[in-house]
Amino acid sequence: MTALETGCIIALLLGWAALLGTRISRRLPGHHLSPDSKEAIKLATAVVGTLSALALGFLVASAKTAFDDAETELKTSAARLVLLDRVLAQYGPETAQARKRLADLVETRINQSWGGAAGEAIGTRAGDDLGVEPVQTILRALTPEDDVHRQLKTRALDISGAIAEAHWLVLETGNEGLPTAFLVVLTFWLIVIFLTFGLLSPYNGTVISIIVVCAVSVGGAVFIVNDMAHPYGGLIFVSDEPLRIALSRMGRG
Repeated sequence: MTALETGCIIALLLGWAALLGTRISRRLPGHHLSPDSKEAIKLATAVVGTLSALALGFLVASAKTAFDDAETELKTSAARLVLLDRVLAQYGPETAQARKRLADLVETRINQSWGGAAGEAIGTRAGDDLGVEPVQTILRALTPEDDVHRQLKTRALDISGAIAEAHWLVLETGNEGLPTAFLVVLTFWLIVIFLTFGLLSPYNGTVISIIVVCAVSVGGAVFIVNDMAHPYGGLIFVSDEPLRIALSRMGRG
């Protein structure tokens, strides 16, 4: 289920809960909604509301951190790709095949990570991608002629190893999102709150409209959090500009 679908479902559930609350309030005996009863309901709901606010705040911070980490990883990998290409260029014409393969891999990653359908996580599109490993195979087959070439080969393998580690880290975390159990509990808390809104509010068009707007807003917040947790897929994603810039600088010299 995509982040957008999850947000829409939650918004619908909250709107339905509020409308259900209004229907229940019109059927309850009067003493069930006396001032003292309403005060008790408000106090109980405030506890759930506080928990929900804390949970949403935690999710926003967590999703923002994941998004920022993915953006930093991408920029770091782009810089390492350019550096690896320059090291191979210094090695000599023997690395022409490795440099071409490296540029092809960068282009493939751009197409796989940013060329799929909206909401599709990177892990579903790049699961068979070996990353920079084919380039490492070519590098290991090189036979250095002197100490300079030997140092360049070692340096190239070190850089490619760091790129490979970052690549597999992206694939391992690309499908992570909000924990299902956590999302279910949070949705239940929000349903209780909106049910109370409907229960305690007068039944008129203005109140219903405001509650519906609030339900859509909360569903939108869950959508944003869930979408940012998938930085390489969905509607909110990390820009591929660093990789495109790196690709334009590779193969020179």
